[in-house]
Amino acid sequence: MREIIKNIKESIKSIREYTLIEPNIAIILGTGLGRLAEGIDESVVIPYEKIKNFPISTVYGHSGNLVMGKLEGKWIVAMQGRFHYYEGYTMQEITFPVRVMKELGTNVIIISNAAGGMNRSFHRGDLMLIYDHINLMGDNPLIGPNDEKIGPRFPDMSEAYDKKLISLTEKIALEEGIKLHKGIYVGLTGPMLETPAEYRMLIKIGADAVGMSTIPEVIVANHMGMRVLGISCITDLAIDGVVEKVHFQEILNAAAQSEPLMAHIVKKVIKNIVV
Repeated sequence: MREIIKNIKESIKSIREYTLIEPNIAIILGTGLGRLAEGIDESVVIPYEKIKNFPISTVYGHSGNLVMGKLEGKWIVAMQGRFHYYEGYTMQEITFPVRVMKELGTNVIIISNAAGGMNRSFHRGDLMLIYDHINLMGDNPLIGPNDEKIGPRFPDMSEAYDKKLISLTEKIALEEGIKLHKGIYVGLTGPMLETPAEYRMLIKIGADAVGMSTIPEVIVANHMGMRVLGISCITDLAIDGVVEKVHFQEILNAAAQSEPLMAHIVKKVIKNIVV
């Protein structure tokens, strides 16, 4: 953990060579959703490879930039592309950027992802507000030594997703006429999609959507006392365990089609957040 503190300081020093912006809100832009960063004003774009100790995104559809600037009048920092366990990174490496963004000054983090829908009321392209999750990734970024300066040894997860942010997002969706589901997200390692039997199991344990990210970042954000909002874009379906063949490009296409709605609701949330 001492090494993590040292690495965080080194990363921040790299970032400060580009900008002195002190953001209040962090955003992680998932698969096919990176273009939201293009709407950031007074933006400073820093490639991950220019930030000491940062991993490099290897997944198609993830640009690999840290973008800082203004969005809806708030100073923000956005990850344009994230890291996944299936890329070969450790849980600590995946979540390291969250720790850096917290130390930059953020107290709120908005996390988006692409996910497979299992709820009967879902359709491809729908948005789902995450109100809870199930971790089936078989690992945890908090395993190992803990430093109380960063967060508690046993962080509470009874409200992993901030209730006030959830209520605000639901209110905005209602006012804007945006269809927004609310559900439970389950995380698996990937990179393969699930089998019909696995989908049936996930449905039975109460999951509404499944993906290969988000949960590690949410755990670390809670560990550091950040308020979390999670939104999934439903890119493919496995209703009642009936699975259609899907190619990754179709997932990207579905995410891209929903991106304007996702961007709109995220911007409205940011505008109305009190930081």
